[in-house]
Amino acid sequence: MSLLIKGLYKSFGEIILFDDFNIEIEENTITCILGPSGCGKTTLLNIISNNSQADKGHFEGFSQKVLSYIFQEPRLLPWKTVKQNIAFVLNNQKAKSEKLEIAKKYMRLVELEKFADFYPSKLSGGMKQRVAIARAFSYRSDIILMDEPLKALDLKLKQNLIKAFDRLWLTDKRTVIFVTHDIDEALLLGKDIYVFSKAPVKINKKITIDIPFAERVLNSDKIHHIKNDILKIM
Repeated sequence: MSLLIKGLYKSFGEIILFDDFNIEIEENTITCILGPSGCGKTTLLNIISNNSQADKGHFEGFSQKVLSYIFQEPRLLPWKTVKQNIAFVLNNQKAKSEKLEIAKKYMRLVELEKFADFYPSKLSGGMKQRVAIARAFSYRSDIILMDEPLKALDLKLKQNLIKAFDRLWLTDKRTVIFVTHDIDEALLLGKDIYVFSKAPVKINKKITIDIPFAERVLNSDKIHHIKNDILKIM
């Protein structure tokens, strides 16, 4: 099954971001949208989430889908602990004990069990983002939208977060649309990578990576070859 966007047109005044743009996103996999700053990546997420309206376009497969979001900033509630931040997004119909059990499950998957009762002010930037990732997965969404959530982190933190994300995704293989301008992030996370041009956006290339997460190493010959291919068209 796939999600389809056909004939998308979106402009802001005289700036045209999308003009008869088409994309197919495979469900239950991780799709990376890779492109330069300002090319419309975040706008595409905003259109998918109905935070912005397309001027024109046809959408298939998105109707009735429940979305969760991982932003550039963790956006945690400062007056709630790690455990409470995760439990907060769960269905109000669930009993408090059930919410806490679900929160514990996702804290364990991102290796934050020992920090369950810590407030955000006591956490590092990488830990806060792990809470945000756990929160997004604990919410029973169909699609997770990720807007450059690793942007402000150094390489080691990024790699640790990507491992945590991989562990979570492998538990239920949700549809993920991940926006980034960082080639390494796309190579480590994506199954399908769409390389966007500058606006008005065209897809310069679609790359499918079938290497398991655990075997993806940036300096491996295969990944290095794919990276070089991307660099030639960006």
